[in-house]
Amino acid sequence: MVGRDILVVEDEVKITEILRDYLVRAGYQVSCLDRGDQVINWVKQNQPCLILLDIMIPGANGWEVCRGVRQFSNVPIIMITARVDEIDRLLGLELGADDYICKPFSPREVVARVNAVLRRLYAPKAEKMLVAGDITLVQELRQALVRGNELKLTPCEYNLLKMLMSHPNRIFSRNELINAVQGYDFEGYDRTIDSHVKNLRKKIASYLPDKEIISTIYGVGYKLNP
Repeated sequence: MVGRDILVVEDEVKITEILRDYLVRAGYQVSCLDRGDQVINWVKQNQPCLILLDIMIPGANGWEVCRGVRQFSNVPIIMITARVDEIDRLLGLELGADDYICKPFSPREVVARVNAVLRRLYAPKAEKMLVAGDITLVQELRQALVRGNELKLTPCEYNLLKMLMSHPNRIFSRNELINAVQGYDFEGYDRTIDSHVKNLRKKIASYLPDKEIISTIYGVGYKLNP
């Protein structure tokens, strides 16, 4: 696996220490920040392989930080939140987060989520290119092109597009897409896949404004129209 440096952004000392200890035992190198306004410059200078980002932090909240990071980087972001409202969790995903974890959490679950995101990110590429209509995936580079224009995709968005492109016109259920994108399932996540689809549609539409590339099959899931 390429990259073992993880940034933990959390202002509760005990939680930071627990996350750091479990991640170090799992073989990761861990850096910690306790303020949101420190994150952007740190990420630009250090380029971690993944960020664990609490929402309620001083300086700048997690939503602001996520939005700022996504302006220049597609590094995987897992948001940590004590807020239980679904709208708060979906907001983070729509801003470009790859996953979220609710407090209180199991440290082992956090490590499992980190492993799953990075395993998907650095999985071996079986084919060099995948083409569906105007969209091309250069899998060796994890690069998505629309009519030659590169899409800046998060790991979840890339894996979602890859799954849909693997069988154009096939209808995928939300559970199938969740397992393909995240590698695991848990209660409530079937709604959040909609946020990743929404973000992916928006990015594709910037180059194909008159085409519905991803169709919603109500009550079932989604399909790609090549």
